[in-house]
Amino acid sequence: MKTYSIALIPGDGIGRDVVDAAWEVLEAAAETAGFALDGTEFPWSCAFYKETGRMMPEDGIETLRGFDAIFLGAVGWPKEVPDAVSLHGLLLPIRKAFVQYANIRPHRILPGVEGPLKAENFDILCIRENTEGEYSGAGGRVHQGMDNEVAVETSIFTRKGVERIVRFGFEQAKARRGKLASVTKSNAQKYSMVFWDEITQRLATEYPEVEVTSYHVDALAARMVMAPESLDVIVASNLFGDILTDLGAAIQGGLGFAASANINPDRSAPSMFEPVHGSAPDIAGKGIANPMATIWSGAMMLEHLGETQAARRIMKALAITTGKGIGTAPGKDTTATITGAVKNALTTL
Repeated sequence: MKTYSIALIPGDGIGRDVVDAAWEVLEAAAETAGFALDGTEFPWSCAFYKETGRMMPEDGIETLRGFDAIFLGAVGWPKEVPDAVSLHGLLLPIRKAFVQYANIRPHRILPGVEGPLKAENFDILCIRENTEGEYSGAGGRVHQGMDNEVAVETSIFTRKGVERIVRFGFEQAKARRGKLASVTKSNAQKYSMVFWDEITQRLATEYPEVEVTSYHVDALAARMVMAPESLDVIVASNLFGDILTDLGAAIQGGLGFAASANINPDRSAPSMFEPVHGSAPDIAGKGIANPMATIWSGAMMLEHLGETQAARRIMKALAITTGKGIGTAPGKDTTATITGAVKNALTTL
């Protein structure tokens, strides 16, 4: 029997609730499909930071390197640890160290879920550059606390970094409906974003079967609201992709349905899978967190590992569950109710 080693990092707040729930579903799907999941849990979190002064141990990256994949819950506890500390201490180091440069976030409405738009028949895949750009961490502050204090945040765009993420976007569009939306703000950012546009235009000659359109980020945000069904694959920088995918989550019914994958495309290191939502400490442990985004992320993990049939069964089970009205609205059903319904749906497939 094939066994996959998975590093489990529940993290903070509802991270524990949703990871436990999703793991039940993943194990059930694995058992039926004839493979096994071997999970090893790590307590790295803001609570870990308060105890040790670090979000993860010094050898954390090397510890994770030997796993087939990483399954993350949520990170953040703003009242106790600044977000800039938690983000740069755990999530971003993992993404960068393992060259998980492609952040993939699907946006479509599951059956029975009511989104805020009139449009329902949209299926958008947002590809976000994940290791450089606006989140490179280059910059600093001088004269802190003084009237002449200066803060500088430098975005870093490399030819290699832009080429590989845009090419990844073209490949995804080629495998789907053949439409790619490349997002910049090149009318205002005349260096980095013009650079991105130029690389996109050059790569387009290698993909004549893909219709590529360059959008300014504000125009693309409007299109996601006004005509989401016109979009197929979106490729964007770290910051723009981050913002647009929260909009994508909103139009698909909320963050409770927003899944994501941090992919190392050449598989030289493990990839990481996580829901887009935050840690929501105010409802942690109350049994009311919606685990669907985490279950969906788990399905993406299985697909990445090559267990395509198991991944599809989980997605069908999610659709059956929401189609029955379970888990379709925040707070409507308990975590256990949703998890049980998805597991029951699996048995019917």
